[in-house]
Amino acid sequence: MMAREALMPASGTPVGEQPAKPFVDFNRVWLAYDDELARRGEFAVEDISLQAREGEFIAIVGPSGCGKSTFMKLATGLRPATRGAVSINGAKVTGPLKQVGMAFQAPTLLPWRTTLDNVMLPLEIVEPYRSTMRKKRAEYVERARALLKTVGLAGYEDKYPWQLSGGMQQRASICRALIHEPRMLLLDEPFGALDAFTREELWCVLRDLWQAQRFNVILVTHDLREAVFLADTVYVMSARPGRIVLRREIDLPRPRPLDITYTEPFAERVHELREKIGHKPGNHTDNAGRP
Repeated sequence: MMAREALMPASGTPVGEQPAKPFVDFNRVWLAYDDELARRGEFAVEDISLQAREGEFIAIVGPSGCGKSTFMKLATGLRPATRGAVSINGAKVTGPLKQVGMAFQAPTLLPWRTTLDNVMLPLEIVEPYRSTMRKKRAEYVERARALLKTVGLAGYEDKYPWQLSGGMQQRASICRALIHEPRMLLLDEPFGALDAFTREELWCVLRDLWQAQRFNVILVTHDLREAVFLADTVYVMSARPGRIVLRREIDLPRPRPLDITYTEPFAERVHELREKIGHKPGNHTDNAGRP
């Protein structure tokens, strides 16, 4: 899809073709955390509408408390919408989704398991892998080793979390999120606790994994540079109650080298997003991101 980017308009759909049905579809979604708050009209997020095509990488940014993590809970089915509907791959989300991968700011690796065993944990839980684990264990071990090698952790398979640096633990966490080959990866501030050098290194790891496999990604982050470097489309949310105040397609060429973060076009896009942070929810935007 992205290899044909030069032949596509900003929408990502080749001229003359009908747009594909969205893989992620939020249709006027509101969320209050309980019925009493809903009756009082106190919502965490209000009137959220967005669509992401299959294989698209989107990022959600905004001030603290704006509802970015709430958005993640809605996308995974951990929280049902109070109003509106969320659909993933054409099916309405009515409960927790199984075929997704998730990674958070804290790697949450189990301290009594080796790196390899931590990565393989989803295969012991998620069907159809769970039912075939005994018969196909050798195959799954090789899959895990190959994934670890891809992120630079070859040779660390038998190490325990306390023997790994923070960056290594987060690499293992991303591998764990992808081992069962989900169609969607959800990332909630995955690099926020790391130093700047390690963070940028892991941006490139994630970029390369996504380029190779083209799963959908929803990234929640406070880091505007991270959002612009990684995403196809960035959504800016207002202060609570969270609304989308800007949708911006990132029209920088792919694959993006890290050096692009030092260029003027990159800085311009980061600055545009920064100007919208803290925007009041009463200001609406159209699909092009114009107020």
